[in-house]
Amino acid sequence: MRTAASALKRSRRLRFEKLVDRILTQLDPAVRQALDNIVFVVEESPPDGDPEQFGVYDGVPKSERGGGYTFAVPDRIVIYQKPLEEAFPDQRELEEQIRITLLHEIGHHLGFDEEQLDELGLS
Repeated sequence: MRTAASALKRSRRLRFEKLVDRILTQLDPAVRQALDNIVFVVEESPPDGDPEQFGVYDGVPKSERGGGYTFAVPDRIVIYQKPLEEAFPDQRELEEQIRITLLHEIGHHLGFDEEQLDELGLS
């Protein structure tokens, strides 16, 4: 039996997922075209509960893929809903931080390290 709390939680998750999807579609076409074998996932919180972790990249960066990179499981970019919503209660700030988080994790997918991402203002 569904409770009101679980229905509200599902509704918030769906709204957040749609927001992430919209922001992804608004990224520069060159950025979107650079993506290869990757999926985007929304999860409630990071496994360790870190309130400052907004996302994570899990995979093999494109810059490290060799000729044997075939039939690989897709890389993942995970966006953590709860830390983002708690840190950015203002809708505009939330949307901007989701965009920054997506670009940061996409940067890892493309092979950028933390220092390079910091230099690009994506930290």
